[in-house]
Amino acid sequence: MNTAIKLGGFGIGLAAVFTAALGLGSLFPAATPATPAAHGGHASTPPEQNTPTAVLPAGLQISQDGYRLTPLSGSLPVGTPQPFRFQITGPDNRPVTAYTTTHDKDLHLIVVRRDLSGFQHVHPELGSDGIWSIPLAVPAAGQYRVFADFKPSGHDGLTLGADVPAAGDYRPTPLPAAARTTTVDGYTVILTGDLTPGASSKVTLSVSKDGKPVTDLQPYLGAYGHLVALRDGDLAYLHVHPDGEPGDGRTTAGPDVGFHAEVPSTGAYRLYLDFQHDGKVRTAEFTAVAGSVTGVPSPAPPTASAAPSPSGHGADGHTHD
Repeated sequence: MNTAIKLGGFGIGLAAVFTAALGLGSLFPAATPATPAAHGGHASTPPEQNTPTAVLPAGLQISQDGYRLTPLSGSLPVGTPQPFRFQITGPDNRPVTAYTTTHDKDLHLIVVRRDLSGFQHVHPELGSDGIWSIPLAVPAAGQYRVFADFKPSGHDGLTLGADVPAAGDYRPTPLPAAARTTTVDGYTVILTGDLTPGASSKVTLSVSKDGKPVTDLQPYLGAYGHLVALRDGDLAYLHVHPDGEPGDGRTTAGPDVGFHAEVPSTGAYRLYLDFQHDGKVRTAEFTAVAGSVTGVPSPAPPTASAAPSPSGHGADGHTHD
């Protein structure tokens, strides 16, 4: 997967008077005060300035650089899998059929409900007509975000996102409290390190089972763990770089799995760690906080006696393909 996650920052600066807001992708410097004209006392037009453009975090756009994600299935089924179909079109408006493999796959599909529950990481199949398809079901009704993470042949990697509904009685789930320990399928995972807004930071996730460190993790998508980070509120898809890879002579098969994360802003984030052991992929979920956020306290550092806390949001039973 394009876990070399582009954690672009974005900001909103002050624009000159009458400048329309252009969205989160634009950054404007403060307006330069007008200077008096040499004659007549009229304000002169300030000299043209270069306007820097911030990089928009991945996953917030349905199209970028001429590439577009188009869901062909209008909804997601609850409970019973049905084929979910979509396509990626290129700058020529034709379906893209040539991809560069990243992390063992040509395309990674992430599905998560807007309240950050119901996370799935799956890998659809590409048909000769350029249409991707996979049997898919979600656990509960609601509005879901689907992310297509891919690298078109000859182009940089992209992550495009689109909303797809699942009909039914929607009951939103509150974001779980920030915590450094979670459990899934009898495994305990501890998070160390902190997210720093606007800077790269090292986070490490340590896996144990029955009180013993797991030292024989199996490679999954070219690494001993795969981490997806989503920002609470807008579901910005944040790319995370793994620290090492199997066979590089320095990276061990557990219990520690390290990543370099770069979050663009203060806020709460949901982290999803996929790891493989005994032939099965499991997902451990955490809520992490970057900076100081009102009402969302940062978790205390883990201790040897820390009691595992449930991850919430259904950490067990994720779908992987």
